[in-house]
Amino acid sequence: MNWQTATVHQDRCATPTFGEAFKFWLKLGFISFGGPTGQIAIMQTELVEKKMWISQSRFLHALNFCMLLPGPEAQQLAIYIGWLLHKTWGGIVAGAFFVIPSIFILWTLSFIYAAYGNVPWIAAIFYGLKPAVTAIVLTAVIRIGRKALKNEVMWALAALAFIAIYFLKVPFPAIVLSAGIIGFLGGLLWKSKFDSGSKELSGSTLSVIGDDEESPPHTQPNLARALRISLLWLTLWLTPVLIVGAVRGWESALFKEGLFFSKAAVVTFGGAYAVLPYVAQQALFHYGWLKPGQMMDGLGLAETTPGPLIMVLQFVGFMGAWQHPEGLSPLVAATIGALLTTWATFTPCFLWIFLGGPYIEQLRGNPRLTAALSAITATIVGVVLNLAVWFGLRVFFPASGMVDWFAILLCAAAFVAMLRYKIDIIPVIIGSAIVGLSFHFLRGFR
Repeated sequence: MNWQTATVHQDRCATPTFGEAFKFWLKLGFISFGGPTGQIAIMQTELVEKKMWISQSRFLHALNFCMLLPGPEAQQLAIYIGWLLHKTWGGIVAGAFFVIPSIFILWTLSFIYAAYGNVPWIAAIFYGLKPAVTAIVLTAVIRIGRKALKNEVMWALAALAFIAIYFLKVPFPAIVLSAGIIGFLGGLLWKSKFDSGSKELSGSTLSVIGDDEESPPHTQPNLARALRISLLWLTLWLTPVLIVGAVRGWESALFKEGLFFSKAAVVTFGGAYAVLPYVAQQALFHYGWLKPGQMMDGLGLAETTPGPLIMVLQFVGFMGAWQHPEGLSPLVAATIGALLTTWATFTPCFLWIFLGGPYIEQLRGNPRLTAALSAITATIVGVVLNLAVWFGLRVFFPASGMVDWFAILLCAAAFVAMLRYKIDIIPVIIGSAIVGLSFHFLRGFR
């Protein structure tokens, strides 16, 4: 080892203990507002910039892989980083705590919604949270864009992706596939514009998982290990569904929920917004689990709670079983439906990462793959911008011809606080909730 390498290793951040990582993943589960873009932004800020547990290029390498998988990419990114740091148990803890807090919070809100309808003070808190969530997404667009859009070609890809998904309604998987092909060809024909995998990022060699670090031994591909992982996680995934079918009947609403969301977990490419129309159509018109309007109410609950936005599927499972208890008490049926739906939705994520991660690690540094992933990352910026616009239109213009100036001002304040003054997300979220609640009471006194 020469003196430069020795200096780098001496200056490198200390590897976090399992306990330190456990505390962070637990904290993340409670602050992961803003859907996938907000959650990715939080991990970008905390893991790359502050704690320096992973370098920027390796973070984006993992993110690009997760973007190609079915299911919630932010949770999968957490599993991937946890797995790199502390092997299988690190990935399990990271992925589990990413979801567990939101399970209890959304269950509570779903029960209040089902039993009592809309509660004014809860609606007031959500009213304050939605502009903050919009600001989180906008901040994510800028932060990810700064890292990914290195030249005019990458800017053009981001713009084309936004136009394709927002105006032309092109499916997300088609956008990602096209970007990968363009990046692959660009890496062959115009390497200077598509090679963003250089180590120019400040501090990238000082991170715990740095650019110059070899992949840890536990990430090496192994066929026997892959077979064991597949058998174990397929068993864990499907056993609860089969038990419910055996106990409650193969035609019961609970078994159909478990089966349907297990299928959805395999085909839900493109994130929550890509799968919601499909789930809504099946839940409303095919199975009759929900009543018209309830899907949007559930989306509103999921948007303003921590955890993946696709947690709205837990609301669907809860309401479907609540309204079709089939001999059980509504609360018991709804609780089983919510837990079964959540299990079927998120358990496959561990399978995808633990099975595919070792092979993706081996491809790190491959110039053709790097070019393809650079193009995909650029298009992701356009897709994230689409989500920001989607949020903004619904928050700022809640009804035709109506402008919510309070929401605009609160969003602007939250945006400036996070981007200009580097205020953490937790104070912003808490402050926005308090402002929304206060505004509700002030209007009530008029």
